Amino acid sequence: MKNISDLNIRGKKLLIRVDFNVPLDGQGNITEDTRIRGVLPTINHALDEQAKIIIISHLGRPDGKPNEKFSLAPVAKRLSRLIAKDVQMAPDCIGDEVKTMVEQMQEGDVLLLENLRFHKEEQENDPEFSRKLGELADIYINDAFAVAHRAHASVVGVTNFFDQCAAGFLLQKEMDYFHRSVSDPMRPLVAVIGGAKVSSKLGALRNLIDRVDKMIIGGAMANTFLKSMGHDVGLSKVEDDLLDTAKELVDKAFRQGVKLYLPVDCIVGDTFSARAETKRTTTQEVPAGWMILDIGPATTMLFSAALENAKTIIWNGPMGAFEMDAFSRGTMAMVQHVASSHALTIVGGGDTDVAVHRAGASNYISYISTGGGAFLMLMEGKKLPGIEALENKAN
Repeated sequence: MKNISDLNIRGKKLLIRVDFNVPLDGQGNITEDTRIRGVLPTINHALDEQAKIIIISHLGRPDGKPNEKFSLAPVAKRLSRLIAKDVQMAPDCIGDEVKTMVEQMQEGDVLLLENLRFHKEEQENDPEFSRKLGELADIYINDAFAVAHRAHASVVGVTNFFDQCAAGFLLQKEMDYFHRSVSDPMRPLVAVIGGAKVSSKLGALRNLIDRVDKMIIGGAMANTFLKSMGHDVGLSKVEDDLLDTAKELVDKAFRQGVKLYLPVDCIVGDTFSARAETKRTTTQEVPAGWMILDIGPATTMLFSAALENAKTIIWNGPMGAFEMDAFSRGTMAMVQHVASSHALTIVGGGDTDVAVHRAGASNYISYISTGGGAFLMLMEGKKLPGIEALENKAN
């Protein structure tokens, strides 16, 4: 897979697919711009080469039709400030008016096209829509790792209409870190997997058990594992249809010599509420009618000890319902343990990213992935359609 620095882009028209799906408040103001800042190295490199920069992205879920609520106009303003250069905003992402704006571009100009998902053909990977995007530029650059797992027109189909395609620096960085963390890691390799559902991460769990030296399982998904081992977990969230699967994973880890860590104590609540009555208990003594909502202090110590000799740590998913203060301690403690480790640390997933930033520890993590779904698909051992499309063009 080529990256942007492998191509001669001087003076050329670049179509750069980015992920500007940023959070907005009720007034349309951007509340967090990490995703915009993430692609600045690619944009600045293109500016240095006096390329004509045409940027495409989606924002939110407008259901295939124009919706001012999901306009990229606020992003154009923020990007203008970040690169200290005027960013023109197009009224659409295809059509005659957009073509005219592109034709009038000078070297070093930056044009942001309107939300791709204002057209249902984007998510349908429609060839005609892909062609219309493709005819706008000379070279295609994909710097949107967060949607690389989507077979959409601007990610996959569009590559059929370019002779030269390459990854941007952010996409390249994501793949390099994945290679260092899973494909060819320094060992011991420890995976920390949390979140709500076993079902959403079953593929990742199965793949990682064949690759890691240790696996730590927390969050609500740990309840299914605990119940599969005979623990009564009260009213805790459990996927009963996956109890046998969870037991199989535990047995497989044992057979393969993978050390598997599950919670030994927990914080339980009488309701799923910030105002719930809470108490600490062992995982073998969860009161009837109560639910596990966080890992307890003994588990925190156990998980910390498991991380001590790690050379590589990958983490996806919180340890509890950390959005509520009473059940945030386990996740916040895990942030501190991962951040203080001397290992290569890679964090992926929106909730985990939020927890790391909330704890003020983002500067102490080796790499925070920009893509939850794409990161998880890689952990499942699958190829990303967006990456495959770029690799096919390189062959």
